Amino acid sequence: MRLADTTRAAAVAAGLLLLTGCGIRGTAVPVDAGSAPSRATCVARTAHQSTVAPNSSAYSVQLVCSSQLLPVTRTVAVPEEGDATAIARALLDELRRQPSPSEEEAGFSTDVPQRLSVAGPRTGDPEGTLRLNTAPDELPPLGLAQLVCTYAGTRAADGHSTVILGGPGEDKPRGYACTEEARTRPETVQGSGGAVS
Repeated sequence: MRLADTTRAAAVAAGLLLLTGCGIRGTAVPVDAGSAPSRATCVARTAHQSTVAPNSSAYSVQLVCSSQLLPVTRTVAVPEEGDATAIARALLDELRRQPSPSEEEAGFSTDVPQRLSVAGPRTGDPEGTLRLNTAPDELPPLGLAQLVCTYAGTRAADGHSTVILGGPGEDKPRGYACTEEARTRPETVQGSGGAVS
């Protein structure tokens, strides 16, 4: 009787060992399981500033974190009586600047090219047009989305949610809208007609 119990116990133990040893078997076929889990918190600690420089205001600058756009508050210096182009330049300066150590630690980055510059409209351009030194559609998709969603709703875009952008060539400026999809899937931002909303 004891021998049978011992044999049965050994069989159960062997079965359990086989079951716990089962896992995902190796395969020669590549498997796309997606990117590794991100440790980014996407929440940047803001340093408390007791004094704010004259002619400066708080603006939300759109940075990239976990493949989407999220706002980071920056104190931006703009000239007194600053027009749309001056504000656009000041915001572009912030987008080109590397994230602060606390922003980097939280997972933020920027995809806006360092050499990008912005100017006002040419003769014949729609009112509120901003001309870039690179054609908008030649910018990195994330960088274009950052620019559009940072400008949208500010004086740089006359308060509109659609930003009219042109490049250095003769192509007609187009409207780029900052939508919820643009924030969550920034690679989808594309120009359209020129209407603003």
